[in-house]
Amino acid sequence: MRSFHLPGRSTVHALNAMVATSHPQAALAAVEVLKEGGTAADAAVAGCALLGVIEPQSTGIGGDCFALIQPRGEGRIVAYNGSGRAPAAATADWYLERDIHAVPLTSAHAVSIPGAVDAWQTILRDHGRFGLDRLLQPAIKAAEEGYVVAPRIAFAWNIEFKKLKNGHNTERYLLPHGKPAVAGDVIRQGELGKTLRAIAKDGRDAFYHGPIAEDMVETLRGIGGLHTLDDFAEHATEVTSPIGTMYKGLDLWQCPPNGPGITMLVMLNILSQFDLTKFAPLSVERFHLEAEAARIAYMMREAYVGDPAQADVDVARILAKNFADDYVGRIRMDRMLELPAVAPPMNPDTIYITVVDKDRNVCSFINSIAHAFGSAIVTNNTGILLQNRAGGFRIQPGHPNCIAPRKRPLHTIIPGLATKGGRSVMSFGVMGGQYQPTGQTHVLTNILDYGCDVQEAIDMPRGLHYEGVYQLEDGVPAATVEGLKKLGHETVSVVSPLGGGQAIWIDWDKGTLTGGSDPRKDGCALGY
Repeated sequence: MRSFHLPGRSTVHALNAMVATSHPQAALAAVEVLKEGGTAADAAVAGCALLGVIEPQSTGIGGDCFALIQPRGEGRIVAYNGSGRAPAAATADWYLERDIHAVPLTSAHAVSIPGAVDAWQTILRDHGRFGLDRLLQPAIKAAEEGYVVAPRIAFAWNIEFKKLKNGHNTERYLLPHGKPAVAGDVIRQGELGKTLRAIAKDGRDAFYHGPIAEDMVETLRGIGGLHTLDDFAEHATEVTSPIGTMYKGLDLWQCPPNGPGITMLVMLNILSQFDLTKFAPLSVERFHLEAEAARIAYMMREAYVGDPAQADVDVARILAKNFADDYVGRIRMDRMLELPAVAPPMNPDTIYITVVDKDRNVCSFINSIAHAFGSAIVTNNTGILLQNRAGGFRIQPGHPNCIAPRKRPLHTIIPGLATKGGRSVMSFGVMGGQYQPTGQTHVLTNILDYGCDVQEAIDMPRGLHYEGVYQLEDGVPAATVEGLKKLGHETVSVVSPLGGGQAIWIDWDKGTLTGGSDPRKDGCALGY
């Protein structure tokens, strides 16, 4: 239990239903859907669509979506892969012939086909009571009538000012006064509101066919893109089963590749060979072991994982408990493990929503436009900010994540779900690009190894070992930082906090829900 003498957040408790998001308005919109009889899926889509307007640096209809859903909180878990594909003309040879060896993150080539809208409709088809006509209304209202900019979002707007100043149509749509929005500003986006109205009326077909798709293709081709109307028309969401492992008596579930959740599962398999409880939660030893597990797991991911529709990804082998034993056996507590350098192509951001409804339908839901403000390309007439998810491809023939026609890039967004005896006990996610596998592992071990409640687990200071540098939040004790340096870690204090996160814990015996939401964002958990 937290000290009430100190600043902090209490866990949120409810009997009926609960939602946790990164913005209070989105949480409120989702709760209103739940109170009207909507399902967890309905609430997640409503909240996410609204966030696509009021948290534009993180998400929107120009991005991708993944979800894990367990009806009534038990039995089969369904995984939804709403990630988009590269254009049919996007071959590695095309780029190499032009001496392009990495996808430029603010170019049309970074824009894969947005998968979110189709994913929303697919999820609602399977698990919803309402349609997009009802669920997009809060987003439409915010776009047309305006919304007030929240502090964390203003922080991102300021950091990304130069990117927006130099983007395509971004100055027109996202810098209405020629400068970054600040907290308290009111922003209106009439063109986006009109686009959302069309989707509310005609569903996903309004987005992937007709005038909206034509505007996206015209915008992208006008700045050198390879996209065609067929690329949009042929997009479809993949419905599949999750992959998982066990840690401390819980089964942990992730969407399969091209999702990167397998990284988190490998981290748990590595850490399961150590007793974290021997070390304090903010100790040098705990942070060192977490970093070593991450370094191994991320190295494995970059070497072996891509779109399984076009690459040989041996999931069973990677998830075997002995998969990383050669490296795990060499982990030492007095020095860093020597490993090859790993440089993932991108480190984006996102939003995550978790919802549990009164029937205990559980929805773990994540939506993203990749980097902050995506590609910084807004469509000419329809106001859609497009993702730069294709920046996650490599241009390296033979690599499992090499760009190819209609291929999906290795992603970064991962919704998580924990079950025990087949029943959901926690729906959770941690935002923050490449941090997400480490973040989910950090939050989960805070709960299972250190006895934290969901809010304490989310609050705890974080670190990310990325591209050879241990990025540490200011809350990590100075003694821990110095201890990590003595072990060989190069450390740096991060400017922006590492990601965000939400979680809902289900107590089946008491019939209650307990929620937490990350103070690193503007949001909250709400229930009734």
